[in-house]
Amino acid sequence: MREAVIVAGARTPVGKAKKGSLATVRPDDFGALVVKETLNRAGGYDGPIDDLILGCAMPEAEQGMNVARNIGALAGLPDTTPAITVNRFCSSGLQSIAYAAERIMLGHSEAIIAGGVESMSMVPMMGNTIRPNARLAETAPQYYMGMGHTAEQVANKYGVSREDQDAFAVRSHERAAAAIATGKFNDDIVPVEVVKHYIDENNKAQVKKFLFEMDEGVREGTTVETLAKLRPAFNVRGSVTAGNASQTSDGAGAVLVMDREVAEAQGLKPLAKFRSFAVGGVPPEVMGIGPIVAVPKALKLAGLSVEDIDIWEINEAFASQSLQVVRHLGIDVDKVNVNGGAIALGHPLGATGTILTLKMMSELRRQGKQFGVVTMCIGGGMGAAGVFELL
Repeated sequence: MREAVIVAGARTPVGKAKKGSLATVRPDDFGALVVKETLNRAGGYDGPIDDLILGCAMPEAEQGMNVARNIGALAGLPDTTPAITVNRFCSSGLQSIAYAAERIMLGHSEAIIAGGVESMSMVPMMGNTIRPNARLAETAPQYYMGMGHTAEQVANKYGVSREDQDAFAVRSHERAAAAIATGKFNDDIVPVEVVKHYIDENNKAQVKKFLFEMDEGVREGTTVETLAKLRPAFNVRGSVTAGNASQTSDGAGAVLVMDREVAEAQGLKPLAKFRSFAVGGVPPEVMGIGPIVAVPKALKLAGLSVEDIDIWEINEAFASQSLQVVRHLGIDVDKVNVNGGAIALGHPLGATGTILTLKMMSELRRQGKQFGVVTMCIGGGMGAAGVFELL
């Protein structure tokens, strides 16, 4: 079997949905930016791209019409490069990498760009129009349960306290702020040129241009005391708040996945090797525990154990589910989200899996370590996990 390796990658900074720096930028535009930059960073490769596989959790409106194909055109890929948009909700950006790697391992492709894109500003969670199946909504309404309510279910069922959730959230902000201050994300990010049109206080049209260069969701100075003052967001007697849940966000990421022999023949240095990927299903009402079933499958395929993993990137949709995943699997918390997670940095759904893969590879390189895992919980009651080896 062939070896699939990542040879280059890039991501946008993550913007706050609705009110952030990317709110008025089309997702196909900033998606094209990361695809183009990924190819720039793989400057020694002059062969064809066999496919462009991009994940998107809500592929409609500005993200519709097979947005991956449109992104390819905007990025300057030739018409001969096909493209597909894949959707496994929050794991879409990790799923795209797995699809690319598996095709390469089978010998069916040599070079594929994989990634994810999401504008939660332009296409909100659940899409613009929600049309549940009446029969399913009556017989199994948990399939349509809001994500915040599933986080409450996890907290209640597994005894994850409000205090522990808030402490985990504070840790996320502290680590993310420290990572930004020390430039840990700089190498992964390609800045986005933003042009905003607005009406000023004198009712005159104005244009503002700026360069968006860094994730903007971190709230420095967040403390357990400040979070304790927040009201529950989903249940009046609940424990999940805006402070211990992930942010809605905009962003994109991409990687170039190649056959190792082809990459090395082209003079490219592989950064990381794809080792395995697995998904699993859980009850939809506790979707956040999905990684609990996916991780053991992925580790078994890779011939590794929990103890072998040096860096864990857990998507951190909610503190309650992240804590339960860590506790159930027996993961050393000091290896988890060492540079913060989605509570502080944001969660642009279909892009997050790719963004976390880039973060994981960079941290392994900084620490001189070998193995990393990216996990995602998935709406509808699923989990995903990918295992990578730094080269």
